[in-house]
Formats: sequence, C-alpha cells, structure tokens
Amino acid sequence: MAYFYNRICSRTVLAFLALNLLLLTQVAQAGTRVEGLRIWPAPDHTRLVIDTASEVDHTIFALEGPDRLVIDLKDTRLQTSLDKLDLSGSPIRRIRSAVRNGNDLRVVLDLQKSVKPRSFLLKPNQQYGHRLVVDLIDEGGTRVDRAKAAKPTITHDPAGKRDIVIVIDAGHGGEDPGAIGPRGTREKDVVLSMAKTLHDLINSRPGYSAKLTRTGDYYIGLRNRTLLARKYNADLFVSVHADAFRTPQPKGASVFALSQRGATSETARWLAQSENRSDLIGGSGVSLEGRDDTLAGVLLDLSMTASINASLGVGSAILGQLGAVTELHKPGVEQASFVVLKSPDIPSILVEAGFISNPQEEKNLSTELYRKRLSAAIMTGIDGYFRKTPPPGTLLAWQKQNGQMQNRVSRYRIQRGDTLSDLARENQLSVRELMHLNDMQSDRVMVGQTITIPAS
Repeated sequence: MAYFYNRICSRTVLAFLALNLLLLTQVAQAGTRVEGLRIWPAPDHTRLVIDTASEVDHTIFALEGPDRLVIDLKDTRLQTSLDKLDLSGSPIRRIRSAVRNGNDLRVVLDLQKSVKPRSFLLKPNQQYGHRLVVDLIDEGGTRVDRAKAAKPTITHDPAGKRDIVIVIDAGHGGEDPGAIGPRGTREKDVVLSMAKTLHDLINSRPGYSAKLTRTGDYYIGLRNRTLLARKYNADLFVSVHADAFRTPQPKGASVFALSQRGATSETARWLAQSENRSDLIGGSGVSLEGRDDTLAGVLLDLSMTASINASLGVGSAILGQLGAVTELHKPGVEQASFVVLKSPDIPSILVEAGFISNPQEEKNLSTELYRKRLSAAIMTGIDGYFRKTPPPGTLLAWQKQNGQMQNRVSRYRIQRGDTLSDLARENQLSVRELMHLNDMQSDRVMVGQTITIPAS
C-alpha cells in the first residue's frame, strides 16, 4: 500500500513540476508585443511612437553609409503591420523589422539624412498604453536653436514704428492629445484651430504681428514654448487650452496668470542656471551676467512683478470680452504655477476656452463658428489692453501720443463665418455705423469682400 501511495505522490510532484516549467517557458517566450506605431512630423524633429503591451527594454544606435537608425527591443515580438505607416514629412524612407537572437525584435529606420536620436518610455495615459518614444532630431538643430532674435516687425506703419508681437501657443499636440471630451473631441485639435484663427485676426490688425509656437499636430516642450516667445521678442505670450474635470458639471472659460509662488520658484531657477545669466530681461538690455546673486535677484523680482501685473491686466481685459461670448468659470483672473507662464520678462497668460469634459461645451468647442467667436473675443481684449498701455516704440504708442487713435481706419477682408454684427461687436461699433461707413444697403457680407473699419 505504501508503495502505491509513494508512486502516486511522485507522479503528482512530477506533474506539478512539469506544469510550472511549461508556464515559466511560456512566460519567458511571451515577453512583450509591439501593437502599433505612429509618426508625428514636426518642423525640427519627427517623433516615432511604438505602442507596446508592457514596458520594454531597448537600445538604439545610428549607422552610416547609408544613414540608418536601429532600435533593438529585448524579448519582444511584432504584432502590427509596418507597411501602412505614412512616412511623408519625415526623414524616414522605410521601416523594416526582423527577429534577433530568437526572442528579440530589431526595427531599422532607413533615413533620408542623418538625425540625432533620443528615446524614452511613457507610461499609460487616458488614451494610450505603454509607449517607447523615439525622437529623430534635425542635425541642423531644433526650431528654438534655429530661431533668431526677431528684428522689430514693421508691417503697417509708414512712420516706421514697430508692431506689437503676440506669440500664440496651442497647448499639447502630437502624442499628447490633452483633455478628451465625452464625444472624443481632443483638446489639441480645438486649441490649434483657435490659435490659427487668433493668429490671422492679430495679423489683420494694424500695429500687431502674430507668431505661432506650433502650426501642426506635433508636440513642443513647455520650456521651448516660452523660449520661442523670447526669440520672437514677444510683447505678450498667450497659451490656449480647454479645461477638463472628472465630472461633467464644471463649465465656463478661465484666464490664468502666473502665481507669486510660481514667480519665486522661477527666480530661484534662473539664478541657479548659468545659461540664464546672459539672457536679457524686459527687452531693455539688462543682463544678469556679471551680477551678484543679490542684485540679480532684485532685477529678476522687479521684472517678474512687472510681467505678472501686465499679465493680470491683459487677462482681465480678455476675460471681460469672453464673458460676452460664453459663461465664465470664475469672475476674475486666476493665478497658478503653469510652466508656460514662467517667463520673467514677457507678460504671459493661459486661456482655458471652456471645459471640454462638459457635454454642451464640448459640442460648442467642436464648431468653427464658436471657436471663431472665442478667438475674436481674445483679440478684442488684447487690443483693448494695448490701446490703453501700448509698449514704447510701437505704432499704437505713437498713435496714442499723437492723438491719431480716433482717426485711424483699417481695411478688413471678410472671411468665412464673418457676420457684420460680429465685426461690429468686436470693434465696439454698431451695425448701422459699419453699414453707413461702407455705403451698404443691407447687413449681408460676402467672403472676400473688403470693408472699412474705424478705430473704436
């Protein structure tokens, strides 16, 4: 009896060991999987995103003759097609793959020119799972590296006075969709559309010139957005976003300026980093280079305080105009430590166009007409602020000094979606005044029609 019992126990143990060995073998063979690839071309780099089932161990290296970039993924297998990727606008000619060392995956990018590669891992977010990000950076340098300090822009003034430069930043982009509404509307798409509209409105107004931080669906680092504003010698930086909350109830537009706590931490960062010492403050030629920490700290505090005060002023003017178009989340300008607001010498504001997590506001933000009305309100607020406090040396400052503000008129070309009532409201006029000035018999306008608009 004991003999049969021992044999049964031995067989049970062997079966258990065999099962465990099989499971261990399957786990070892499973590793992770490449489930998808996406490409985001930008003016100065291309971002390749590799979706994986779990975190992946990888190495990358470049080869010459011809130019190639090799990405080795340890214990990984390919479970997607590489043939359907759109490579247009990128330096990649072709993507191919092969199994390596039995269990590893090698992905080879055949390149049109050499690039500087950079890679990092991203953890799952609201839209994507684990990702390996490979940036192919232009050998000629990034957009920030190539951007030269802008000369005073003169586009509208025969007297040679410079334009007020507004840099508009569409939040998120590329792999970062921002907030996503209940119906799938993505923040990055909404704010890029608004930024482009605002850009066109600003450039159509005499005395102003606009620049965009991004013109397409790609991502720019937060610090690089403010660096671009400095390269463009901006008088104002406007970052456009669409808010979100975990519940659908919150709604309304908001405007943010930098908080004093954020200003204090930014002052410390500037004093700690040597490359900041040679940067100009306030466009006045004042440099931190060669200053001791006490004097540099005083200069930075003065510059930061002036920028925050100006940000609060222009933010309040914009908020007043937004209130005529949409509900406001808060009655006054809020303050927070957003990275894009931390420029010590450029007034900077962040506009939340509404809560994309609110179903009604998501529906509104997905329409071109509503986005255009919001952009027009932002423009009216900016113009109202700078007409009261124009920067020295600008066309608006010269007009104010010489009393020409009331006599100025401008020509405006009607764009799709324009109505005479909207144009009248934006310019603080009545429809009757616009009709009389332009000898119009009705308030109907046509795309391409040019009308005269007097100063408010």
